[in-house]
Amino acid sequence: MPAVSPDSTVSLPPRCPLGLVWLRRDLRLHDNTALQTALQVCDRVALAFVFDRDILDPLLARGLRADRRVEFIHAAVHDIDERLRTLGAALLVRHGRAADIVPALAAQLGAHAVFCAFDDEPQAQRRDAAVAQALQRDGRVLHAVKDHMIFARDEVVNAQGRPYVVFTPYRAAWQARYAAQPPLPQPQTLQRQQLAPLPAALLQPLPSLEQLGFAVTNLRHLPLPLGERGAQAMLADFLPRLDAYDVARDFPARKGPSYLSVHLRFGTISVRELAALAWQRMQAGSRGAAVWLSELIWRDFYFQILYHAPHVVHGAFKPAYDRIEWRNDPAQFAAWCEARTGYPLVDAAMRQLNTTGYMHNRLRMVVASFLTKDLGIDWRWGEGYFADHLNDFDLAANNGGWQWAASSGCDAQPYFRIFNPVAQSEKFDANGDFIRRYLPELARLPAKAIHAPWQADAATLRAAGVALGGNYPLPLVRHDLARAETLQRYAVVKTA
Repeated sequence: MPAVSPDSTVSLPPRCPLGLVWLRRDLRLHDNTALQTALQVCDRVALAFVFDRDILDPLLARGLRADRRVEFIHAAVHDIDERLRTLGAALLVRHGRAADIVPALAAQLGAHAVFCAFDDEPQAQRRDAAVAQALQRDGRVLHAVKDHMIFARDEVVNAQGRPYVVFTPYRAAWQARYAAQPPLPQPQTLQRQQLAPLPAALLQPLPSLEQLGFAVTNLRHLPLPLGERGAQAMLADFLPRLDAYDVARDFPARKGPSYLSVHLRFGTISVRELAALAWQRMQAGSRGAAVWLSELIWRDFYFQILYHAPHVVHGAFKPAYDRIEWRNDPAQFAAWCEARTGYPLVDAAMRQLNTTGYMHNRLRMVVASFLTKDLGIDWRWGEGYFADHLNDFDLAANNGGWQWAASSGCDAQPYFRIFNPVAQSEKFDANGDFIRRYLPELARLPAKAIHAPWQADAATLRAAGVALGGNYPLPLVRHDLARAETLQRYAVVKTA
């Protein structure tokens, strides 16, 4: 029996008295593949979560003590622990190195196997290999099963058995496979008698954020219900809007998206549940559901790219683009981070990110294009900033999105297609409602002037209380000149 099972289709171990379910990015009890697999083969199960110092300590080292993601995870862990306590059990929560703690917990419990959801991020694979080896030395086994994607790794490949690098044929193959698969079994509901009694010596209170080294953020004051129950409430709120998703999703001032991305990221909701809902509505003719399903398929697409091409973590999917000579002006990068570019839609989007940890998907493309193609700054700088600030940061999707914008990734935006930030503003925030929400210093400008204040006459600016270069900056660059420079920069790479 291998130390790590690659997915839920491999043979399971013989029935055993006790299994340990190690929760990671699957913070729910309903439709949790690792838990469901353990319930199939174990008489009793125990559940554990580790606040992994190998993940958290680098955040603290970068000064990210007020990290909304850690608070989101903490709330989800608390929710699971409360639900387990109603069943007479508890969640085993620890703070330390998961590579050390998980094998130790398995030994202390006498668990014969540990079950978890696999993760294709390089750091996660190294951690899981270390855990698997430690368990194997002790006569135990780690079973890693698929959970946070529908199809993973080599499940959707082309006729030559190779991974797709263009999204449209991948989506067609994905949908064909989805349509052909048999109905998935209904997940079991966890019962009291299936939970192992826990020795008192192993029970520890849930550490507070402060004990973990983190501070309370503004997360609970944002419109973001937390935990598994919060995810279900958000889904219920979105379903009446689903059919209009294809149109509403592009306008940041409208309530168009599902806002479930952070719940998908940390697994407080099942992607299988969402895909099934989208598929059913799409089959009934909903264009909105078809587009939403396509967004879920993009997640799988980027996961399999990361698995097959792990070099994207540090470099361009298309290595030729690593030869781009970026301008990389630190002052301009700081202005982009701090919402001081002088382009209102870009600045409003960055304020949304800095204030809430969320950024509308259309705006992610706009600000990424602006950083790479107006300012000429390496996409990795922007990717790193998003990684530190997005609530829903996911390595595969974040990397894929940034490389798409920088034209260095698979199925990327062609390098000669460059978003005009003013045109994007006029098209998707025509009345300036989103801009006014996050840039109150521009709130009194009329719609005609709010997208490019530097083009407004002095009287209009005076009447609105806007002082360019004072309470709102002048543009960092001229878009037309920056565009010409970018085309030249990329053309050198293309002809090299």
